Amino acid sequence: MKKALIGLALLAAASSASAATYVGGSIGTGLTVHLQNDLDAASAVRYGLNLDAINLFRGGALALGGDVAYLNDITGQDLGGLSPYYGLGLGAYVSLGNPTGVTVYPNGILGLKFQVADPISVFVEGSAGPSVRISSAGTGIGFGFGARIGLNYQLP
Repeated sequence: MKKALIGLALLAAASSASAATYVGGSIGTGLTVHLQNDLDAASAVRYGLNLDAINLFRGGALALGGDVAYLNDITGQDLGGLSPYYGLGLGAYVSLGNPTGVTVYPNGILGLKFQVADPISVFVEGSAGPSVRISSAGTGIGFGFGARIGLNYQLP
Protein backbone atom coordinates (compact mmCIF):
# COMPACT_ATOMS: atom_id res chain seq x y z
CA MET A 1 0.00 0.00 0.00
CA LYS A 2 2.83 2.35 0.89
CA LYS A 3 4.54 1.69 -2.46
CA ALA A 4 1.32 2.41 -4.32
CA LEU A 5 0.87 5.76 -2.53
CA ILE A 6 4.47 6.73 -3.21
CA GLY A 7 4.03 5.78 -6.87
CA LEU A 8 0.86 7.87 -7.16
CA ALA A 9 2.60 10.83 -5.50
CA LEU A 10 5.52 10.59 -7.94
CA LEU A 11 3.14 10.30 -10.89
CA ALA A 12 1.18 13.36 -9.73
CA ALA A 13 4.40 15.35 -9.27
CA ALA A 14 5.63 14.36 -12.73
CA SER A 15 2.33 15.24 -14.42
CA SER A 16 2.06 18.63 -12.70
CA ALA A 17 5.70 19.39 -13.49
CA SER A 18 5.06 18.90 -17.22
CA ALA A 19 2.02 21.20 -17.23
CA ALA A 20 2.87 24.78 -18.14
CA THR A 21 1.48 27.91 -16.49
CA TYR A 22 1.08 31.21 -18.32
CA VAL A 23 0.23 34.77 -17.35
CA GLY A 24 -0.96 37.27 -19.87
CA GLY A 25 -3.33 39.94 -20.95
CA SER A 26 -5.48 41.00 -23.84
CA ILE A 27 -7.27 43.98 -25.27
CA GLY A 28 -10.34 44.08 -27.47
CA THR A 29 -13.92 44.37 -26.34
CA GLY A 30 -12.39 44.78 -22.88
CA LEU A 31 -9.12 44.79 -20.99
CA THR A 32 -8.19 41.42 -19.45
CA VAL A 33 -5.42 39.90 -17.34
CA HIS A 34 -5.38 36.12 -17.04
CA LEU A 35 -3.72 33.01 -15.67
CA GLN A 36 -3.70 29.91 -17.86
CA ASN A 37 -2.81 26.36 -16.78
CA ASP A 38 -2.22 23.54 -19.25
CA LEU A 39 -4.20 20.40 -18.47
CA ASP A 40 -2.23 18.35 -21.01
CA ALA A 41 -0.40 18.96 -24.29
CA ALA A 42 -3.57 20.07 -26.13
CA SER A 43 -5.88 21.64 -23.52
CA ALA A 44 -5.83 24.38 -20.90
CA VAL A 45 -7.99 26.28 -18.43
CA ARG A 46 -7.83 30.08 -18.36
CA TYR A 47 -9.01 32.35 -15.51
CA GLY A 48 -9.40 36.04 -16.29
CA LEU A 49 -10.24 39.37 -14.67
CA ASN A 50 -11.98 41.78 -17.03
CA LEU A 51 -12.63 45.51 -17.26
CA ASP A 52 -15.08 46.68 -19.93
CA ALA A 53 -16.10 50.26 -20.68
CA ILE A 54 -19.57 50.20 -22.25
CA ASN A 55 -20.29 53.67 -23.68
CA LEU A 56 -18.60 55.00 -20.53
CA PHE A 57 -17.91 58.47 -21.90
CA ARG A 58 -21.48 58.86 -23.14
CA GLY A 59 -23.21 58.16 -19.82
CA GLY A 60 -22.62 54.43 -20.00
CA ALA A 61 -21.27 51.85 -17.56
CA LEU A 62 -18.03 50.33 -16.37
CA ALA A 63 -18.25 46.53 -16.16
CA LEU A 64 -15.98 44.57 -13.83
CA GLY A 65 -15.98 40.81 -14.13
CA GLY A 66 -14.26 37.54 -14.50
CA ASP A 67 -14.33 34.53 -16.74
CA VAL A 68 -13.17 30.97 -16.89
CA ALA A 69 -12.55 29.16 -20.18
CA TYR A 70 -11.64 25.64 -21.24
CA LEU A 71 -9.42 25.76 -24.36
CA ASN A 72 -8.50 22.87 -26.64
CA ASP A 73 -6.11 22.82 -29.62
CA ILE A 74 -7.40 21.78 -33.02
CA THR A 75 -4.77 19.17 -33.85
CA GLY A 76 -3.58 18.20 -37.31
CA GLN A 77 -3.79 21.72 -38.73
CA ASP A 78 -0.75 23.36 -40.37
CA LEU A 79 -1.40 27.06 -40.85
CA GLY A 80 2.14 28.39 -41.21
CA GLY A 81 2.95 28.50 -37.50
CA LEU A 82 -0.57 29.49 -36.40
CA SER A 83 -2.24 27.03 -34.05
CA PRO A 84 -6.05 27.09 -34.07
CA TYR A 85 -8.03 26.34 -30.91
CA TYR A 86 -11.60 26.28 -29.67
CA GLY A 87 -13.17 26.45 -26.26
CA LEU A 88 -16.08 27.09 -23.96
CA GLY A 89 -16.21 29.96 -21.51
CA LEU A 90 -18.37 31.50 -18.82
CA GLY A 91 -18.12 35.16 -17.89
CA ALA A 92 -19.91 37.16 -15.21
CA TYR A 93 -19.88 40.97 -15.02
CA VAL A 94 -21.15 43.66 -12.66
CA SER A 95 -21.98 46.96 -14.39
CA LEU A 96 -21.54 50.20 -12.47
CA GLY A 97 -23.12 53.28 -14.05
CA ASN A 98 -26.05 53.54 -16.41
CA PRO A 99 -27.40 50.86 -16.26
CA THR A 100 -26.28 49.10 -13.09
CA GLY A 101 -26.65 45.32 -13.11
CA VAL A 102 -25.26 41.83 -13.50
CA THR A 103 -24.60 39.97 -16.75
CA VAL A 104 -23.76 36.28 -17.29
CA TYR A 105 -22.20 35.30 -20.62
CA PRO A 106 -21.74 31.59 -21.53
CA ASN A 107 -19.86 31.47 -24.83
CA GLY A 108 -18.06 29.49 -27.47
CA ILE A 109 -14.51 30.51 -28.39
CA LEU A 110 -12.45 30.23 -31.60
CA GLY A 111 -8.87 31.45 -31.75
CA LEU A 112 -5.41 31.33 -33.27
CA LYS A 113 -2.12 31.42 -31.36
CA PHE A 114 1.41 31.98 -32.56
CA GLN A 115 4.60 31.08 -30.66
CA VAL A 116 6.82 34.20 -31.04
CA ALA A 117 9.77 33.07 -28.91
CA ASP A 118 10.16 30.29 -26.35
CA PRO A 119 8.29 31.87 -23.41
CA ILE A 120 6.08 34.29 -25.40
CA SER A 121 3.06 33.63 -27.61
CA VAL A 122 0.38 35.90 -29.04
CA PHE A 123 -3.23 35.06 -29.78
CA VAL A 124 -6.35 36.43 -31.40
CA GLU A 125 -9.78 35.05 -30.59
CA GLY A 126 -13.47 35.63 -30.88
CA SER A 127 -16.33 34.53 -28.67
CA ALA A 128 -20.11 34.47 -29.02
CA GLY A 129 -23.06 33.23 -27.01
CA PRO A 130 -26.21 34.18 -25.11
CA SER A 131 -26.02 37.07 -22.66
CA VAL A 132 -28.36 37.17 -19.67
CA ARG A 133 -28.69 40.57 -17.96
CA ILE A 134 -30.46 41.71 -14.80
CA SER A 135 -30.11 45.48 -14.47
CA SER A 136 -31.73 48.75 -13.53
CA ALA A 137 -32.80 49.03 -17.18
CA GLY A 138 -34.63 45.69 -17.02
CA THR A 139 -33.99 42.00 -17.43
CA GLY A 140 -33.26 40.39 -20.74
CA ILE A 141 -31.59 37.72 -22.79
CA GLY A 142 -29.58 38.78 -25.79
CA PHE A 143 -26.66 37.74 -27.91
CA GLY A 144 -23.14 38.67 -26.85
CA PHE A 145 -19.89 38.61 -28.75
CA GLY A 146 -16.31 39.58 -28.12
CA ALA A 147 -12.92 39.77 -29.78
CA ARG A 148 -9.46 40.13 -28.32
CA ILE A 149 -5.79 40.10 -29.17
CA GLY A 150 -3.41 39.12 -26.42
CA LEU A 151 -0.10 37.88 -25.12
CA ASN A 152 0.88 34.84 -23.03
CA TYR A 153 4.11 34.49 -21.08
CA GLN A 154 5.08 31.00 -19.91
CA LEU A 155 6.31 30.99 -16.32
CA PRO A 156 9.56 29.11 -15.63
